Amino acid sequence: MMRKVAVVVPWQVLSVVLAVLSAALLLLWLLAALRQRRHRFDRSAAERVRIDLELSLAEQHGRLAIIRELQDIAVLSLARLITRAEGARYTAQSDPSTAVRAATALVEDGRVTLADLRRVLTIAREGESIATVAPGLQSARNLFGVMRDAGLAVGFTESGDRFPLKPGAELAIYRILQSALANALKHGGAGTEARVSFTWTQDGLQLLIDDDGIRAAAQRESASATDFAAKTAYTIDDDLRALSESISGAGITQMRERAQLFGGIFNAGTVPGVGFSVSAVFPSLRFHNGVHGVDLSR
Repeated sequence: MMRKVAVVVPWQVLSVVLAVLSAALLLLWLLAALRQRRHRFDRSAAERVRIDLELSLAEQHGRLAIIRELQDIAVLSLARLITRAEGARYTAQSDPSTAVRAATALVEDGRVTLADLRRVLTIAREGESIATVAPGLQSARNLFGVMRDAGLAVGFTESGDRFPLKPGAELAIYRILQSALANALKHGGAGTEARVSFTWTQDGLQLLIDDDGIRAAAQRESASATDFAAKTAYTIDDDLRALSESISGAGITQMRERAQLFGGIFNAGTVPGVGFSVSAVFPSLRFHNGVHGVDLSR
């Protein structure tokens, strides 16, 4: 009997090898993409931590300045009290009535000094408690200062009547603002201008952050006015593409999710030839910013 010998065609071997290589390359690409995304997320988180620390440091620095001023006043008042008490002690031997009046005045001055010292303790204790409190809109101006020091020019406008927010909603809005400004500085670089506006309506809030990062980057990289015009030129197709594009990324996703938690509508997109725009509209924030969208029946 003759045995059948399996004949392996070269192209079949090549196909198997190519399939294995393709699978390996795909796996490596997925791992690299996952690693890069995790790196971007970690860098974004680290940037938020850095800004929070700088804000906390700025607040504590201002608080320490107040403490030093009050402490100097209290020390001077205490020194005067001791001097006057010594004078009253000697006066008591020759003129008791004068000593009584001096003692009465000392009591009043002592109360003022004690009040100054209590103010020092109050500010110090507030500093200890505030250091652990999440940032809110009261920290926005400090945030603008930190971003300006980093090279981002920030303009701020506010209209409408502000109403109080629950801590969760306030933190969400602050984080959206913080991430948008950090992205503007990251992509546009030093010299980028960001315009922030808060528009308070009867029941909600509209937050808008526009930057000119594209123009700022082109300005730095252009050798002439012609070169700058070429880098910032755009067409109607660019406008249409900007309207329909879907922006992704860890930072954008987090901002969108923070807005949705409180019934907000989030949008982000490129403004061709200019920069980037971020908006978060909260139509019913006034009365629902604590439990909006949360199922309380479970």
